[in-house]
Formats: sequence, C-alpha cells, structure tokens
Amino acid sequence: MSLRDITQGLNIVKPYHDNSKAMQREAPTEKPHGGPIKETELENGSTQSGKTLVTWDGEGDPENPKDWTSMRKWKAIFAMSSFVFMSPLSSTIVAPALPAIASDLNIIQPAVEQMVLSIFLLGFACGPLVASPLSEIYGRVRVVQTWNLMYIAFNAACGGARTKGSIIILRFVAGLCGSATLGIGGGTLSDLFRAKDRGKAVAIYSWSPILAPLVGAVIGGFISQNKTWQWKFYASSLLSVVIQLSGLIFIEETYPPLLLRRKKARQATTTGANNLYTEYDYLDESRIKVLSTNLFRPFKLLATQPIIQILALYNAYLYGNIYILYADYIDLWTDIYGESIEIAGLNYISIAIGSAIAAECCTLINDRIYRTLSKRNGGKGAPEFRIPIMLPATLFLSAGMFWYGWTAEKEMHWIMPNIGTSIFVTGALACTISVNAYVIDTYGRYSASALAAVSTIRCIAGFTFPMFAPYMYSSLGYGWAGSILGFIALGVGLPAAVLLGMCGKFLRSKSPYASKSI
Repeated sequence: MSLRDITQGLNIVKPYHDNSKAMQREAPTEKPHGGPIKETELENGSTQSGKTLVTWDGEGDPENPKDWTSMRKWKAIFAMSSFVFMSPLSSTIVAPALPAIASDLNIIQPAVEQMVLSIFLLGFACGPLVASPLSEIYGRVRVVQTWNLMYIAFNAACGGARTKGSIIILRFVAGLCGSATLGIGGGTLSDLFRAKDRGKAVAIYSWSPILAPLVGAVIGGFISQNKTWQWKFYASSLLSVVIQLSGLIFIEETYPPLLLRRKKARQATTTGANNLYTEYDYLDESRIKVLSTNLFRPFKLLATQPIIQILALYNAYLYGNIYILYADYIDLWTDIYGESIEIAGLNYISIAIGSAIAAECCTLINDRIYRTLSKRNGGKGAPEFRIPIMLPATLFLSAGMFWYGWTAEKEMHWIMPNIGTSIFVTGALACTISVNAYVIDTYGRYSASALAAVSTIRCIAGFTFPMFAPYMYSSLGYGWAGSILGFIALGVGLPAAVLLGMCGKFLRSKSPYASKSI
C-alpha cells in the first residue's frame, strides 16, 4: 500500500487515547518514486482499513525530541557541537607548521603549501552531500559516529605522510570523513527546537565551526615549538577519540522518522500487533530508491532553490574571507611584527572575542527581533524575521576588513589589527548565525540537506580563497587587499539581505521543500 493510499479517506479511531482529538499538520515530504508531496500526520492510534498509525501522542509527548526537557535537549546539542567543533579545528591546527611541512616534503610553490591547509575544506564541500542525506534515512547518530571514526583514522595517517601528494590526498579524505556534522548538526537543531525557541541553539552551533579553527591555530602554534609537525595530526586525532567516546554516552538520536519507526517496533513487540505503520514506512519498503532520492536532494536544492543559491554564495564569500584571515594571520605577526610563532598564535584571541560577542549579542538581538516581528504578525513567526540583523552585521564585517587591512599596512600598534579582526569576525559570525537560522526555519525536515547544499559552495570558497592570499597580499598590500574584500562584502551582503527580506516569503511559497509549519 502506498503512502498516498494510506493518507486518503482516513476514518479516525482512538484505540490508545480515547479523549484526544485527531490532529492534522501539513509537512512536506517526498515519495520514493517522485517529487515532493503533501503528507498528513495524524495522532497516534488513528486507523484506516484495519491499520493503526503510530505517531506522537500530541503535545508534550516525551518521546518527541521537540518536547524533551531542556536539560536533555542541551545535552544533545553540546554533544553534537563537540563533533562540529572537532573537524574544523583540524583544518587549521597545521597552519603554524606549514613552513616545516613544506621543508620536509619538498613543497616549493606557495599555492601548494596553502593547499595542504585548505584541501581539508574541499573534503568538507563534498562530504555533507552524502552524509546529510544518509542521516535522513539512518538517523543522525549512526552517521556522525561512523564518519567521525573514519576521520580519526585518516587524520592520524596524515602524520605518517612522506610525500606532498600523500599528505594532500590524506587531508582531503580526512576532511571528507570529518564533514558529516556540517549539515547534520543543523538538522539536529530542527529536530529539537521549534522556530521560536531555536535562536540560542543556532548561535552555539554556528559558533563551533568558527571558534574551532582559531583554537586549532593556537594549539598548533604551541605544538610547533615543542614537537614535530606530525604531532599536530596525532593530537587532533587523540582529542577526537575523547569526543567519540563521550558521544557514546551523551549523544542521542533525534531524527523523528527513525524514532517513530522504533516506537512502532516496540508497540508491535509488546502488543503482538502486526497492523502498525508510520508515515515514514516507505523508507523501509524502498530503501535503495529513497537513498537515491535523498542523495540527490542537496543537488536539487542547490540547482532549483533561489533561497539556497543566494545564501550559498553569500556564505561562501564570508567563509572564504575567514579562511584568508586564518591562512595569512601567522605570517602577518611573524613577518611584519616580528613575533615568535607561539606569541603570534595568541593573536587568534581577537577572533575568539569577536566570536563570543557575536554569539551572545546576535542571539539576544536576533531572538528579540524575531519575537517582536512575530508579535506584529499576529503571533506567527517567519524565516524572514532572521534577516534584519544581517544588514548592520554586513557593515560591521566590511568595516573590520578595512580596519584590519590598513592598520596592518601602516604597521600600527599590534592591538589595531586585532581590533579590526574582532570587528570583522563579529559581523561575519552574526551573518552566519542568521543564514543558518533562516535555512533551518525554511526547510525544516530537510534542513540537513539544505545546510549541506549551502556548505558545499562555502567550503569550496574556503578551499580556494587561501591559495590566492599570498599573491594578493604581496601584490596589493594589506590595505588595498582588505579594502577590495570589504567592498565586495558590501556588494554581496546588502543586496542578498534585502532580496531575501522582500522576496523570501514568495520564494518559500513556490518551494515544494519549504516547511509549511512556519
């Protein structure tokens, strides 16, 4: 029996809860053999043609992740954020050791030397396109833990590389395996929180991939003074083993279709009933076709959804600039300001300060704007209410690029480029938080695939931009290089925010993937 047959002409009965009302909610989904359809979710116990639907027991069901206790939700968020934190840390922990790696492996060209750092992000671009759709079939936890285990192995293998070709290939595969959380983490937020409660959780999730690279660079700087470059890979893999083991204890499955299928299995065991079904049973009946559909979904979203295309390009530029900063930061302090590597690494604290300001202030301001606009909209929220903060944040990040570039160009006191860095990171992270929140609010159940589509272009930018950084700064100097990047940020960011604010609702209404619960 097909899903469409099940959801038509239902005669609702209440064998489990006699006093509850049938509850219907529209939610987008996909047929195994075709495109999106509208699916009706009914309360647990509804029957049709002798079959009994297993679903949530209305509001307050403790098995529904959105109705978990706050403590249980935050435990799941912090556990997932640990995985989100670990992989980007590995992307930059090698930055201070690039000269040593280049010397040992006979790397002469500056672009190839930077590729050892940024090739990790090319793996980040490819991995979510597979990992996120898999998580929408097999669940979040299984995919994250499996891929993280593979990441540990390949990242440790980088320490044994003896040629430039081998370290580049191993870094790519390690990035591929470590990328699972990029989309899955956002999907977990969608599983756990309703839109009106999601702001703080999105801020924490968005902070992890921004904070992790700078922590990696600081740790890498101190390791460089006491150990060989191989220990950067060994240290990050050992830390990831700790996170992997803690995940076995703290991380929980949050994906609703998988939880409902488990609930059906428990009820079938305890009652002996063989007529139970969930609205997601087609995932079991046609696994290969559903897998094919899910794997192609991020590409479909990227090819057909203007919202994804706009946000992907905007986020790509932000991410590319951030990685230009990471890639060149140590060189600025060692070459221009004459600092040792371990002291130069301490300047990453300015990035941490900017990240903290954005995570705290953006959360408070964004949530307040969302509540205020929702109240004016009759108490109904909308993804576009996440957009207003992007306008001043874009001005901040552009101003930060100007400040950083020209104070470095004039070799002003070391605090001045650090101030510019903090201003830039504050604006960039605020925009990233807003983009992630907008995507999660818009695409709901498909948010993992949507974030994977956005992260693909973003990570390609993170891979390519740093390779041009040495040539850009040597040709233009810090001042004009920072100015050009700042002007481009204004030209990309302001129109993107205005366009989504004005046309977002129309674009969502035309999208078969957008959540209809907003």
